[in-house]
Amino acid sequence: MAGLTPPAAGPVHTLLGGKVRLRQPAEGLRAGMDAVMLAASVELPPGGVLLDAGCGPGGVFLCVLARLPGVRAIAVERDPVLAALARENAALNGWAARVEVLVGDVADPALRARLPRCDVAVSNPPYWPEGSVPPAALRAGATHAGGVGLGVWGSLIASSLARGGRGTFILPAERLEDGLAALRGAGLGGTEIMPLWPRAGKAAGRVLLRARRAPRAPAVLRPGLVLHAGAGWTPAADAVLRGAPLPWGAAEVS
Repeated sequence: MAGLTPPAAGPVHTLLGGKVRLRQPAEGLRAGMDAVMLAASVELPPGGVLLDAGCGPGGVFLCVLARLPGVRAIAVERDPVLAALARENAALNGWAARVEVLVGDVADPALRARLPRCDVAVSNPPYWPEGSVPPAALRAGATHAGGVGLGVWGSLIASSLARGGRGTFILPAERLEDGLAALRGAGLGGTEIMPLWPRAGKAAGRVLLRARRAPRAPAVLRPGLVLHAGAGWTPAADAVLRGAPLPWGAAEVS
């Protein structure tokens, strides 16, 4: 895929308060809060390996590399143009040597055979079932399953994990039950559920599901994170958006 240049890339944007520079497609779904929150869920020691499944232009793995300078990333993207853009973004941040971007379909057994064992695997998968109405045609590839359901993404994550590794989804809260089923079906369990509330007292809009190879272990509901207060972010959410890890073990709602 050398020489592939994304023809419709927009200007360079930043994430994590300027720590990450990111060129994104001029049209279609763009990396933002979901990517940052998913990246903030990652806990890895120096030398650890991350799998970013369905990486798009690379927002998730770039945020992880910015926060955890001792880790490496393997990224998978089925669209060769987006994969080329992800490589370009890795180079833009000076991290090309820490990233390998593979072009492939998550349902393809040949892709799974190419993947090394990873310590953490994450995905912001297409989450609406095939046949539902996409919010916009240009977003359909990123948000709609197109015949590849959550179970396939869960299976890819599980198959890539090294012993003791964890796999994480970020999903709309409406897909919580399906996400749990996908992880259980892939042999993962002990799922930690972290709700992301738009405001205190409101229903969660997004959930993070972090699981491990313990299919019989019960799910655990974590305190979660309230995102907005007044006209801005809560202090806890603002800290995450600037590069802090997600507070899995304690309530952060102020």
